[in-house]
Amino acid sequence: MGLGGSGRPRPPGGAPPPPPHLATAAAPPPDREALNRRYYRRYAGVPLAELEAAGRSWYEEYRRGGTAFVLPALAAVAEHRAAGRAVVLVSGSMRPLLAALAEELGAALVCTELLVDADGVLTGEVLRPMIGQAKAEAAVRLMREHGADPADCFAYGDHESDLALLRAVGRPVVVGDSPLLNEEAERSGWPVTPARRGPLEAGRA
Repeated sequence: MGLGGSGRPRPPGGAPPPPPHLATAAAPPPDREALNRRYYRRYAGVPLAELEAAGRSWYEEYRRGGTAFVLPALAAVAEHRAAGRAVVLVSGSMRPLLAALAEELGAALVCTELLVDADGVLTGEVLRPMIGQAKAEAAVRLMREHGADPADCFAYGDHESDLALLRAVGRPVVVGDSPLLNEEAERSGWPVTPARRGPLEAGRA
């Protein structure tokens, strides 16, 4: 999950905001992968270096916010690192926005990878949106590469699309109040932690 949780801020450089979480009352659920691809197409023609610089500038300001982070997630990262476990952020967002966060947390990063042309300009296309089943497949691949037993691995998710990821490990944790995830947590005996937000310093205390 992204440590920023839901309610994400506007990306840098006046870029369009991420696709909103759409209500699923009577209508069928939206195709999140299609929404994700449509969103990234809006970056077509932007130089990657420019977006990377803007992303770092944005994060430097965002990280100082009073509600920038999901505190239980930060505490979990600190606990896992202290125990010598590898920490990997698996997100549908893009590397230019997440690289600085991953570096600060000492985490590896698996995310939606943007395609660029020979001149380093974004084409607007991506390799594969890191959403839903893609997250689970990435986690399984990482566990195999590192020789990790899934039964000993943790995953944290705050959105319905994280369900496959949570089911891929032996120690899933639901973050927040997603109805679908909370129902699955109750049915499967998974722990649930609140998505309480606060500043970076509070999460490290």
